[in-house]
Amino acid sequence: MTVATKSLISSTAAKLTLGMCMVTSLWASSFSFTTGVPDGRLGAASRRASPGKLETETADDFVLQQTTVINRATITGLVPLGTPVENIKDVEVEVYHVFPLDSAAASGKVPSRANSPSDVEIGTATRAGGSGTLTFSASVLNASFAVDNTVVNDIKVPAVPLGGEGSATGEEVEITIVFTSPVILPAGHYFFRPEVLLANGDFLYLSAPRPIVPPGDPFLGDLQGWIRNSNLAPDWLRIGTDIVGGATPPTFSMTFSLAGQTIPQAGTPGEDDCHGTTISALAEQFGNTDSAASSLGFSSVKALQFGFNAFCRP
Repeated sequence: MTVATKSLISSTAAKLTLGMCMVTSLWASSFSFTTGVPDGRLGAASRRASPGKLETETADDFVLQQTTVINRATITGLVPLGTPVENIKDVEVEVYHVFPLDSAAASGKVPSRANSPSDVEIGTATRAGGSGTLTFSASVLNASFAVDNTVVNDIKVPAVPLGGEGSATGEEVEITIVFTSPVILPAGHYFFRPEVLLANGDFLYLSAPRPIVPPGDPFLGDLQGWIRNSNLAPDWLRIGTDIVGGATPPTFSMTFSLAGQTIPQAGTPGEDDCHGTTISALAEQFGNTDSAASSLGFSSVKALQFGFNAFCRP
């Protein structure tokens, strides 16, 4: 074999290897996102409604570049000192578009709705332990963790921002969530909103640095955290700008992570061929729909089909 022939074969092999890597990247890409770790600046209530307590929602944003199946998440928060993790009774997750999607015209009752979560959640993306669409487990990261400020009950529109409700100390807990019915979303900009129900006390969702810094994953267009309770809904308030305030109002990210798998060749929701295109893409990406269901976290092929039927509906 001549040197020239060897060189040609070597070059061709290199190109084929590169091509295989590019195809692998196109067809099999895991997804992960995190805002990082708590910074100790804020704990904001994000709780289910319970006797004597209003439902209170805290939300922060993330971006998807491709259709993505999200099957895991974590949230980090503060619970009262000495709380057993067994006292975490339920977790609910909702996902929102960015206003003005899924929303009526701005009410004018809050300072701004620009870059807020929408009025209502994406119905097909709601998951909860109580409904059997997610499971959760919790671990104590720190038996005593302090935050400089809190926002729990004073969620209203004052003439002057209230400054928050003061410091707090509690147990720092991380809640790991597995979506037994994975969440499927097309490329876009979204808000992630978890709520936690405790046997006693409040779950305070912990802030993370903003702008996002390593080990977080910064992204262009990152928005600040928002909050509302059932008295304020469908409106939202900016936690830093509208409630904490100050000469230079702070802004907050909230501590969460998401993980799953991208489906680069999925169909487009609302298009006639969405479901067929998506199932074909899954079969090509994973070999067959059985493997796709298993790899993506669905309980069965039937559950996968149901999930992508909902995804494809406009």
